[in-house]
Amino acid sequence: MIRLCSCLVFLLATPAFAQAPQPALGDSAKSLLGSWEFSNADRDKICTATFADKKTAAGLAVTFNKDCDKLFPIVADVAGWVFPENDLLRLVDSGGRTLIEFSEVEDGIYEAPTPGLGVLFLQNAASAAGTPAKLPDQMAGDWTMKRGDTAVCTASLSMTPAADGFSVAFKPGCDPAIVRTNFTHWRLDRGILVLNVARGAPWRFEEIENDVWRRVPEGASEITLTRQQ
Repeated sequence: MIRLCSCLVFLLATPAFAQAPQPALGDSAKSLLGSWEFSNADRDKICTATFADKKTAAGLAVTFNKDCDKLFPIVADVAGWVFPENDLLRLVDSGGRTLIEFSEVEDGIYEAPTPGLGVLFLQNAASAAGTPAKLPDQMAGDWTMKRGDTAVCTASLSMTPAADGFSVAFKPGCDPAIVRTNFTHWRLDRGILVLNVARGAPWRFEEIENDVWRRVPEGASEITLTRQQ
């Protein structure tokens, strides 16, 4: 009996019976470690989320700065983060249920359309330190849409709420291809102007000079929006 017990103690102490180490984080997940700006689309509610390489029962540890739960009550239930899963960053509760699901929309910027909260954002320090994003009221007005050097339409961006953004209208005389696209509303996404469509991927525009925006990624023909004076 003594000999048997000794053998069991020896076996349990060997690497074969030791707990398997957790797999190392991939490069994409490592890029998330550290502090990120956590905010709503208008950035009138901002706090800090800090991602750590520390395992929890629900994934990896994420903490929020003091009083963040007063701005975003949902974070009080966040127990961890999980990435990647189809390149989505998920904030989950203690039971592993997804509370917020982020997708990367540009380098260092993640967005998460969230029922009841609108669009939430994560932005790393490098992105947050850049030129401040324009506010919606700075974008309202009439814009000429061009394909190359040819004007194809006039878009009117209003401040009337629509879906998760604001209403957009196109004046008579638009190119038929633009009409068929069926734009539904517009919004600002961390310095990017987004024109949402009824079906399919939204059109995104970046500002290349004051009041001139270019569609990204570029297609065979450059499409731009220029503010009308």
